[in-house]
Amino acid sequence: MTGVPASAAGGSPGAKSATSAQGAPGAPSAPGDARPVRGGKLGAAAVNQASLWNIANILTMVRLVLVPGFVVLMLMDGGYDPAWRAWAWAAFAVAMITDIFDGHLARTYNLVTDFGKIADPIADKAIMGAALICLSYLGDLPWWVTAVILGRELGITLLRFVVIRYGVIPASRGGKLKTLAQGTAVGMYVLVLEGPLATLRFWVMAVAVVLTVVTGLDYVRQAIVLRRHGIAARQAATEGAER
Repeated sequence: MTGVPASAAGGSPGAKSATSAQGAPGAPSAPGDARPVRGGKLGAAAVNQASLWNIANILTMVRLVLVPGFVVLMLMDGGYDPAWRAWAWAAFAVAMITDIFDGHLARTYNLVTDFGKIADPIADKAIMGAALICLSYLGDLPWWVTAVILGRELGITLLRFVVIRYGVIPASRGGKLKTLAQGTAVGMYVLVLEGPLATLRFWVMAVAVVLTVVTGLDYVRQAIVLRRHGIAARQAATEGAER
């Protein structure tokens, strides 16, 4: 561009439009124009970086960072100091709260990224797994409870990947109740509770284990149905193409 408006130079409206389009940011330069296109690779990299460093992904990263911190707090002074256990509970609570908000923010404000899709479930399983393993290691929770919960979570995650070619298994209301029950029960076990509260946490954990098993079986059923429908749809499409 010369800096002179097209109308002042006697140009037609068509010429004005062409000139404006040519001078717009990111528009391709005319042949012979030696000026580099603004943006380019650096501009694209900046856009990708901005999409990665959004609030939802930052909350997910916070949860990942909290995992080793939680383990350290949980095992300080042999793992039985009420004060350190209270700090560990605070770290666990922050992780559970950010788990609620990062997914909501990502869906509401269209902040879903490939990093978030991978890191979010890893962060969820990491903090829950760390808490369960620490509790069982300290003798506060039977190992079979840890095995049931972690086995279910890892098994369903693998199952989702197996049937993803046929579709996505949506999160159910039972699954959300299971997550709430697990978080509440584990949080109560992280704290050093006595008397009626100690009895209450036992029953909350029992409910969490039951929901874990029931919802896990329901996911298996959904996966079988989804796979069956997917195979039938592919066969129908193949037969239709042959005709």
